[in-house]
Amino acid sequence: MRPRNVWQAMSAPGFLLSAWPWRAVAYLLTGAFAGAVTLVGLVVVVTVGGALSVVVVGLPLLVLTALAGLPVARLERLRLRLADRAPAPGLPRRQPTAYGPWPWLTTRLREPASWRDLGHALLLATVLWPLDALVVTAALALPLATLATPLLMATVGDGEEAKVLKQWTVTTWPTAFGAAVLGLLLLVLGAYALGLAAGARAALTRVLLGAPRDATLDARVVELTRSRVRLVDAFEAERRRIERDLHDGAQQRLVALTMTLGLARLDAPPGPLADQLAKAHGEAGRALEELRELIHGIHPKVLADHGLAAAVEDAADRSAVPVDVRLELPGRLPRAVEAAAYFVVCEALANVAKHSGADRAKVTGGHRDGRLRLQIRDNGRGGAEDRARVGAAEPGAEPGADVDAEARAGSGLTGLADRVSVLDGRISLSSPPGGPTLLRVEIPCEWTTEPFA
Repeated sequence: MRPRNVWQAMSAPGFLLSAWPWRAVAYLLTGAFAGAVTLVGLVVVVTVGGALSVVVVGLPLLVLTALAGLPVARLERLRLRLADRAPAPGLPRRQPTAYGPWPWLTTRLREPASWRDLGHALLLATVLWPLDALVVTAALALPLATLATPLLMATVGDGEEAKVLKQWTVTTWPTAFGAAVLGLLLLVLGAYALGLAAGARAALTRVLLGAPRDATLDARVVELTRSRVRLVDAFEAERRRIERDLHDGAQQRLVALTMTLGLARLDAPPGPLADQLAKAHGEAGRALEELRELIHGIHPKVLADHGLAAAVEDAADRSAVPVDVRLELPGRLPRAVEAAAYFVVCEALANVAKHSGADRAKVTGGHRDGRLRLQIRDNGRGGAEDRARVGAAEPGAEPGADVDAEARAGSGLTGLADRVSVLDGRISLSSPPGGPTLLRVEIPCEWTTEPFA
């Protein structure tokens, strides 16, 4: 079996004749060099940034210093392949919710992985690289100097004497060759010492940078999360396409049919034909109203054209319970965020009208600290938490079991909670018996400039 790392190679025969001792030396030497460069770079940036901070110019340099761990961590993961063939994935990182340097910078500064990388960079620059250099020096300098004793005696010492590391004087050839044999033994031991040091150093790097040995499960979880987001985006795009097709196609045809039947009804003389035309005209009008409601439920045009605040105002106007709306949203948010928030509000208002017994509701919220926050409150009888728990148990009910409307309401909120969780958001419900009921929604997002046509 081919060794995957330096520790496995040390337990296999032929370690000294393999490339692993050289790989261990290269890993430790490059670590010493990278650490020294990192130390110099951090000192220069902090010094220059601190000196220029009085004129504000140095503040961006100080902020960028917090991200110095990112390139260092990437380099360390590449160097890790010298001592360990296994992949070294880093911690999962969040994707910015908008394009541009500022969203990227704020996202990187908020995630724990960036600060772990910075901590590793500081440790490398102050502690690890001197240890790497010390291990290489101790494991190679003493054995090589001892091994070269006969050569030093024949050249520098004119065949009379040689000084080993300027501490031990050799004056006879038998002693010089004995020192060479000792140096060879020390070199063998040094090769194993370098292997141990490189293996320990690689294991420490994996721990500090959050790169576990078996990262397959983490990678699958990350990919599953991304695929869920892609499915939600595709689902929203398909809803918008269906809404457009129905609005521009079937709805326009029904409008034309209703107008034609209305004109025919006016021209028809009184009698059975006029009665049938009147009946058909009424049915066409009701079908048109139902189609408009269906289109609005699929994806309201006001949401696509004017944003979340206008769509919530429209939903409040159509609610059976009076609703006060106070949303502070001066811009547009990503499509998926607006759609999820809108349907949560619609489901909540529908539950208020059907089950709460409230005579007033209120929708408030806005965008602060990189999050969309919404609150839906009513003055009803409460108890929605119990209904939500019953609704959540509905999918596991036996076939034919009776499920009341309140349970279905709870199941609707559960489905919306799943939809919000795809966007890294959360829903919390507070509804003690006797009320009031308060539903909170939080979704991380940034303002967007993407076209909504």
